[in-house]
Amino acid sequence: MVKRVTVLMGGASAEREVSLNSGKAAGHALEQAGYTVTMLDVGRDPGDMVREIVASRPDVVFNALHGRFGEDGCVQGVLNLLEIPYTHSGLLASAAAMDKAFARALFVQAGIPVADGRVVAKGEPAPLPRPYVVKPLNEGSSVGVYVIKEGDNRDPLTDWPFAAAQVLVEEFVPGRELTVAVMGGKALGVLEITSDRGFYDYDAKYAPGGSRHLMPAPIPAADAAECCRLAEAAHRVLGCRGVSRTDIRYDDTRLGQPARLAVLEVNTQPGMTATSLVPEIAAHGGITFPELVRWMVENAACDA
Repeated sequence: MVKRVTVLMGGASAEREVSLNSGKAAGHALEQAGYTVTMLDVGRDPGDMVREIVASRPDVVFNALHGRFGEDGCVQGVLNLLEIPYTHSGLLASAAAMDKAFARALFVQAGIPVADGRVVAKGEPAPLPRPYVVKPLNEGSSVGVYVIKEGDNRDPLTDWPFAAAQVLVEEFVPGRELTVAVMGGKALGVLEITSDRGFYDYDAKYAPGGSRHLMPAPIPAADAAECCRLAEAAHRVLGCRGVSRTDIRYDDTRLGQPARLAVLEVNTQPGMTATSLVPEIAAHGGITFPELVRWMVENAACDA
């Protein structure tokens, strides 16, 4: 029986503040659900993290880390070695989902529609006509994402504001931004995200008033069902477990033609504040935030 839960949050990635908010919210909800909770603000030293986790004697670790190290399989590997069950996906699925190019390849092989694109090395020209999107291969929360449109003077492929030597360039799919929460392999519903910024970037996600959420998404029932099917398929293809969130572009701008769906990515560590996307979708289905995090803890596992 799970009694003690240690929440990992913070970390050293570009998503540190997001992770702190997720960890604090999840920790408080777990306390409401009746668990004894220890909240650890993880720093850069993995040795310190291991010592603090062991000292907290958890039955389960709630992994609220986002971005590199916490979301890409690294922490999952450490917890596997410690043989401590943890929430969200395991090492392989976490690493696969975080690598956008690798995940795209798996989706294409499985028949899951994606935006046209390819990996570009520093110094190479853009492989697509404008508009296109440039994004790092291994970041989350739209960190470092650029949308290049006709008439834009900026050119990140020339200026190269990226730490890595390669980036992913994809066509810009017009239309709407949808997201689907998956819990235990089953989709919970489809939410639409709108923003006056014209693109759901980091500021639109986290700045006050940066975006608005429409739940359920105001799209035809058949299209919503297809979004759920694709999210479940992407979750399954990557080998995810627990809770994930799939982001999808919905192009309904072509008059007289069916809407086009393109899966962008699967988030294996989605934001977990009470007002984050997955909890909001779950709440619409009657699952409270404490019930959601309780389910995640009770269904935790490790790869050991």
